[in-house]
Amino acid sequence: MNQKDCPPLLAVKHLGVAFETDQGQVLAVDDVSFELTSGQVLGIAGESGCGKSVTALSLMRLLPKPVSKIKEGEILFKGQNLLDLSTDALGKIRGKKISMIFQEPMTALNPVHTVGRQIVESYSLHSPGMGEKEKIRASSQMLAKVGIPDARQVMKKYPHQLSGGMRQRVMIGMALACEPDILIADEPTTALDVTVQAQIMDLIFQFRDKTGMAVILITHDLGLIAENCDRVVIMYAGTVAESASVTTLFRNPFHPYTKKLLQSIPSRAQTAKEPLPTIPGNVPALSEMPAGCRFAKRCEHAYTPCEKHLPRLISVSSDHFAACHLAHSGGKKSNFNK
Repeated sequence: MNQKDCPPLLAVKHLGVAFETDQGQVLAVDDVSFELTSGQVLGIAGESGCGKSVTALSLMRLLPKPVSKIKEGEILFKGQNLLDLSTDALGKIRGKKISMIFQEPMTALNPVHTVGRQIVESYSLHSPGMGEKEKIRASSQMLAKVGIPDARQVMKKYPHQLSGGMRQRVMIGMALACEPDILIADEPTTALDVTVQAQIMDLIFQFRDKTGMAVILITHDLGLIAENCDRVVIMYAGTVAESASVTTLFRNPFHPYTKKLLQSIPSRAQTAKEPLPTIPGNVPALSEMPAGCRFAKRCEHAYTPCEKHLPRLISVSSDHFAACHLAHSGGKKSNFNK
């Protein structure tokens, strides 16, 4: 069956997330929608602070309380709205059906417990029928599967005794222990060298190929997106700027922000002293979001409607969507592509 013909495993519809600040309530995520099918790899990309991690934590309902609130929208997992579930019901899904690799394993792992105790806890929570020896054996085997040598000895160590790459592997082992339907990987290779980065991604895709698990890869690295994803969502200032297949987005980007991001990728054609292309201006503060397009002040194509009305996603071609007034107005794409 073609991926397009598969019913969505996860459907996020018009998600809105607000935070309470000294300046009042601000929207960190505004009207975000996307779908994910089994086995699919979805990339979510954008600058730091664009709402990627907040979106991911919303899916797991791990946002801090009471300063944050999911104001609107639905998060449908196999047709069931996760926002309607009790804490106990959600606990049966979180970690078992939907798992997450957090951005910084040193802060995500408990520093006062050994690695072994923490991975055994995953089995204790979601496989209560397993005996203690069986859980220890399964934990050791999982660590070995994610490329940790001498796993039995590593299980006795504390997180601070491991390298960054080893801690990341432990996090992946914990996330994959119960063979989830969805893995959310939030910047899984940040601060790792390119060799370890490639190994980490290979591990994730080995499990994807074996189990059919879907992956949400959250990163600012467009190269990682291009190499590993089927589809990509580009976020800017808490909203979705563009959504398309990876091939379409990289060959024919529509939104000015996406174009600028792609132009900012270092090229082999550049000389050593040649400055890298940048996007002028700054992302608006959450408390100072404009009424119109949030990228307008940084966009060379902005015109009057951009300043007054926030554009919503609209189809620009088959299975390709952009939130841009040029798409809404039927503006000349030949001028837009300059």
